[in-house]
Amino acid sequence: MKYVEEIRAANDNPKRLEDMYQAAHKEEREIEFSFALTTCYQESPDNVLYAAWYYRLQKSPGEEPVDGRSINWKLAVPLSVISGLIFWFMAGSRFDFPNGMPFLLLAWAPVGACFVIAFLTLSAGQDKKTPGFVIAGLLLVGLYATLFATDRGRSRYRDLMLLHLPLAAWIGTGLSVLHSRPDHGNRFAFLIKSIEVFITGGLYLGAGGAFVAITTAMFNALGIDLSDEIMRFLIGGGAGLIPLLAVAGIYNPHVGPAMQKFKQGLGRVISTLMRLLLPLTLLVLIIYLFVIPFNFMEPFCNRDVLIVYNVMLFAVMGLLVGATPVRSHDLASRHQSVLRAGILAVAILTVIISLYALSATVYRTVEGGFTMNRLTIIGWNSVNIGILTLLVYRQFKDGREKWIDSLQSVFSWGSIGYIVWTLFLILAIPLLFKG
Repeated sequence: MKYVEEIRAANDNPKRLEDMYQAAHKEEREIEFSFALTTCYQESPDNVLYAAWYYRLQKSPGEEPVDGRSINWKLAVPLSVISGLIFWFMAGSRFDFPNGMPFLLLAWAPVGACFVIAFLTLSAGQDKKTPGFVIAGLLLVGLYATLFATDRGRSRYRDLMLLHLPLAAWIGTGLSVLHSRPDHGNRFAFLIKSIEVFITGGLYLGAGGAFVAITTAMFNALGIDLSDEIMRFLIGGGAGLIPLLAVAGIYNPHVGPAMQKFKQGLGRVISTLMRLLLPLTLLVLIIYLFVIPFNFMEPFCNRDVLIVYNVMLFAVMGLLVGATPVRSHDLASRHQSVLRAGILAVAILTVIISLYALSATVYRTVEGGFTMNRLTIIGWNSVNIGILTLLVYRQFKDGREKWIDSLQSVFSWGSIGYIVWTLFLILAIPLLFKG
């Protein structure tokens, strides 16, 4: 968090703490100051100065702030309808790629992110300059990728962009939200809140899919087949509503990511589920390590196996992020020790297995040369292995007392690696490879 280190430095300086609080008040960031002070008090409960401020600011230990906000549906609904209409327009068959793939599959994420950024900015009443630049940047990146993707000979690049343009859209949203709060506490909280938004969006998508399926079945029962254009309207237009509505229902635009609610509703379910999956993941990784020697050459000969490894690596990264507490008082100390041990064990085993998979990719590259897909996999494996290796190193270096802050710092810095590699793949890959 922004204020944690400053409060730690002022642990015996009442005037400095008062000045910090007054500055936070002027910037309308009292809640962030309150949470940072609570974190320091939890670390040093014997500090009289921290205790005095803690009871001055907190209603009860570990209580999340009541923001009293109501969702700005007057803005969310019109923007989501406009987004849906644009999605429907992009879903038209006249925009299909030469191979028949709808243009919407490539463009949905940058366009949806622009509406999300506009909603968050207008709802919060914040400075519009940085979000405006981000929206312009997303549109330019999307246009750049589209120009190369329309080339008949660049089908592999087009397929890569199906995954990486959504990443770019997520990055752009993060830059817009975090530009005034760049500390690692807010960056990590944004990662956690993103998982909640993605899962919420998935639930909305499932409900929308069920609605379309039921609607189609009802008309089919009367012997009426809905035309392709109507189906594109239902699917494309409906999909355009989801990104903004998912964000509007989950994220409070009036406070930073670190001040969002994480201990209620879906957020609580997700964190609990991730922590329950940790021991199961650890068991699978241990068994897999014992199985590898009996099928050692499989990834060296089979590209599909390497794709599975890459998916596994991303899944583990998401699991570890989701299992990490946002605040130190979210878990009892005895539970924290078990959770820390589980995260460390999963990270270490994942690094070992991922290095094995990376060696197979490098071997295939030496044998057959660089391709677009091989470079992509090598890059992502290297980024994720680097993050996990740093995680393990920092956990042993920083020790148990600061293990949560250390984890959050590693993941927030690791997000920079995701930004760099995503932009490299979108912008540089079409210049390096033809196909």
